[in-house]
Amino acid sequence: MGKKIACLITDLFEDVEYLEPSRAFTEAGHEVVTIEKEQGKAVTGKQEKAEVKIDESIDNVKPEDFDALFIPGGFSPDQLREDERFVEFAKAFMDEKKPVFAICHGPQLLLTAKTLEGRGATGYKSIRVDMEYAGAKYMDKEVVVCCNQLVTSREPKDIPAFNREALKILQ
Repeated sequence: MGKKIACLITDLFEDVEYLEPSRAFTEAGHEVVTIEKEQGKAVTGKQEKAEVKIDESIDNVKPEDFDALFIPGGFSPDQLREDERFVEFAKAFMDEKKPVFAICHGPQLLLTAKTLEGRGATGYKSIRVDMEYAGAKYMDKEVVVCCNQLVTSREPKDIPAFNREALKILQ
């Protein structure tokens, strides 16, 4: 049975880090629901290769309505973490031990939610020190799976491993 995956996303997301995992999830029978401040808005990737229509406003969703959380990288997570609604939404998935998939700069939202302490994780090299200061056990690997719940990867070239491990957890 397919899972319902919340995707926190806004402008300047890394195009392939949304497109490829989203396609893999959908092809495997899961539903990806995009969430931003404004339902119906179109957000654009930083490479301008992808435009995504927002399915739901953060004000209209609850973490309990979803089975997993997906956070693509780019500048999107840094913008979203300025808004406490997105931070609390992400924190709920970590606290409830629901699957969380974050790639590249995606872990920034989890850093702000203070949910990485003691967790094995990876992310883009520029946020490594931030992750270490937050108490994460940073690993410079293409994919890190922690507690059969959290899947993190560093950059676009890691997407195949990211998708593989995320899909295993969704089974």
